[in-house]
Amino acid sequence: MTLTQRFPLYLRLMRLDKPIGILLLLWPTLWALWVAAGGFPPVHVLAIFLVGTVLMRSAGCVINDYADRDFDGHVERTRNRPLAIGAVGTGEALGLAAGLSLLAFVLILPLPALVLWLSLPALFLAVSYPYTKRFFAIPQAYLGVAFGFGIPMGFAALQGTVPAEGWLMLAANVFWAVAYDTEYAMVDRPDDLKIGIRTSAITFGRFDVLAVMLCYGAAFALLAAVGLMAGRGLPFFAGLAVAAGIAAYHYTLIRGRERAPCFKAFLHNNWVGAAIFAGLAADYLLRG
Repeated sequence: MTLTQRFPLYLRLMRLDKPIGILLLLWPTLWALWVAAGGFPPVHVLAIFLVGTVLMRSAGCVINDYADRDFDGHVERTRNRPLAIGAVGTGEALGLAAGLSLLAFVLILPLPALVLWLSLPALFLAVSYPYTKRFFAIPQAYLGVAFGFGIPMGFAALQGTVPAEGWLMLAANVFWAVAYDTEYAMVDRPDDLKIGIRTSAITFGRFDVLAVMLCYGAAFALLAAVGLMAGRGLPFFAGLAVAAGIAAYHYTLIRGRERAPCFKAFLHNNWVGAAIFAGLAADYLLRG
């Protein structure tokens, strides 16, 4: 099989046919860039973070499938992934992940040194996350740190430091990630129980729905604190209120714990992130 023929397999491995992961990683990065810049960030910095988000999310997906290659075949939703069915070799996958990571690193070379230093724990988080499902009770919290590391990197790129707002925003992202990825884990819970994978949906047990809603609440409360610290006004808090309304709608989807509605709730988190960003961008545009 030629490289051209294998390319669709690589796209599937990188999950570029399912962009929800990129969007969930992108929205918090954009929140940080707008707050750090006090409005629209420099175009070149924005472009670097947009492309870098796609590259690192793609690399993370490849590493995730490499780590889970012996489990995915036993899970209904993942049994046809390229590594699980042997369509892509393990060496190929590792080479692809390394290449994507290297491209992402080259991309940030023009940015301040602190961004380069922060890229090291960011890479470690991306590579190690898949393995936390073996022993962490709530690996989704680890995912939240990994998915949110564009936040301190964004502040570092524009301010040369990471202020308190940046760390609070990262904490908010951890709670948001636990919320949406628990919805995701609720889809796979029967399969995960069989194969011994640990997830927040299993750890929370019958309190899973309550835990999801509490995590949403904590995320929004922390983002409200960031808004107050950054001097944001009505447009930002209106966007936050819309996001809270969307999260309330998710309750109606997940309370029955059925696979399809839970997965729909997970996918719908794109609009949670978008609503927060829209409120933030409008606030800086209208109020300065």
